[in-house]
Amino acid sequence: MQITFSKAATDRISPYLNDGNTQLKLLHDTEGCGCVVSGVPALQLISEPSVDDKLAQGDPFPFYYEPRHEIYYEPRLRVDYDAERGTFNLKSDNQIYTTNLRFLTQGSAV
Repeated sequence: MQITFSKAATDRISPYLNDGNTQLKLLHDTEGCGCVVSGVPALQLISEPSVDDKLAQGDPFPFYYEPRHEIYYEPRLRVDYDAERGTFNLKSDNQIYTTNLRFLTQGSAV
């Protein structure tokens, strides 16, 4: 899995990663929906990966993800940030996964 972050997304995310104490994770959030197939993608800041997380190379950020959820995403993804709307989006060459990708910090959404 590979994620390319646009310049706008990179500029928005970088301040959260500069301290070296946090890392990015592509989260397949199933909380509240009851079914993994209905999961919603989100970017999450984590202090350390879980035992199930796998590290992937992104451009410019490496990120973690859970391999069991990899089936729901294409191998090459893009994250952009729309400053006017204040939202991230996740897409590939073939589809738009979400135009409202949540960015979760320790305990809250940004």
